[in-house]
Amino acid sequence: MTSKIKTKRERVKFASDNVAGACPEVLDAIIKANEGDSTPYGNDEWSTNLQNKFSEIFEKDVIVYPTASGTAANALALSAMTPVFGSIYCHKHSHINTDECGAPEFYTGGAKLVPLNGINGKFTPEELSENIGGTGIVHHTQPSVVSITQLCETGEVYQLDEIAAISVTAHKHNLKMHMDGARFANALVALDATPAEMTWKSGIDVLSFGATKNGCIAAEAIIFFKPELVGNLPFLMKRSGHLLSKMRFVSAQLEAYISNDIWLRNAKHANLMGKKLSEGLDANQNIELAYPTEANEVFAKFPKPIIEHLNSEGYKMNQEELNGKAVRLVAAWNTKESDVDQLLETISQTN
Repeated sequence: MTSKIKTKRERVKFASDNVAGACPEVLDAIIKANEGDSTPYGNDEWSTNLQNKFSEIFEKDVIVYPTASGTAANALALSAMTPVFGSIYCHKHSHINTDECGAPEFYTGGAKLVPLNGINGKFTPEELSENIGGTGIVHHTQPSVVSITQLCETGEVYQLDEIAAISVTAHKHNLKMHMDGARFANALVALDATPAEMTWKSGIDVLSFGATKNGCIAAEAIIFFKPELVGNLPFLMKRSGHLLSKMRFVSAQLEAYISNDIWLRNAKHANLMGKKLSEGLDANQNIELAYPTEANEVFAKFPKPIIEHLNSEGYKMNQEELNGKAVRLVAAWNTKESDVDQLLETISQTN
């Protein structure tokens, strides 16, 4: 019989920022939204207020569609931007290419994802330009959209000039720009930029705005910076089951999240804890950081004995990141310094 390593109490801290609960302000907003009756299907006061608040934040009139998941936000956004015979250029490790079970292809009705190799999780305008082809040729899918992830899949941040350069190349070829902002706030505070600077001022046309990882329960949003790109999205949302009757509970989360800089406060703390963890790991001569830590995600190469010890102590060590090249550890909005210290202490026990 194969022996199993006995583990102590399961610790999901650092497995993902999805393990964290909702922040108090979001919970309070849900309770408040529960008082009385409200018009369904997004015609409520919270959803209306949300349009205005996002427009203020982005310094531009935007059109906002709340959703309950990042997969829905990405897939629906792309379905509004891409014809069924279109091509979507993305990084090979991007969430839309590796972690959404074919949802982008399904929601778009068959559009083709074209993965780019990139360098350390980010691709360049030059690589994008080299791969764009087939325009006007009936035998090929037609170049339609470029999608970048912010933070990218190695935890690094696309700099403003990098976003702008990719956008220039995309628009030169008449392609639209989509940003998967699952960790939008973490990237924003890392860059010390404004939401406008990191999006439409850098050429982004449509944003999947993430909030669930940073203090909400189930709340994301599709944000259009160009009204003409909305197209059939309202019908696509209904057809896919994402036009929620009690949308006010999603909108209330988002409204609270972006009020009083709650989202930025949460992200700043998560990034600070990520930095603390990264520095602690880097100080261990047996551990090598796989990529620079620029926000709240840390990617490191661990010797097998350390991984086995952490698993035996109840930590879940995800060794499947980036084709097994690194272990990912993620700090959240509610990660405590003592949580980081405890993990680093547990690691030091194998030295």
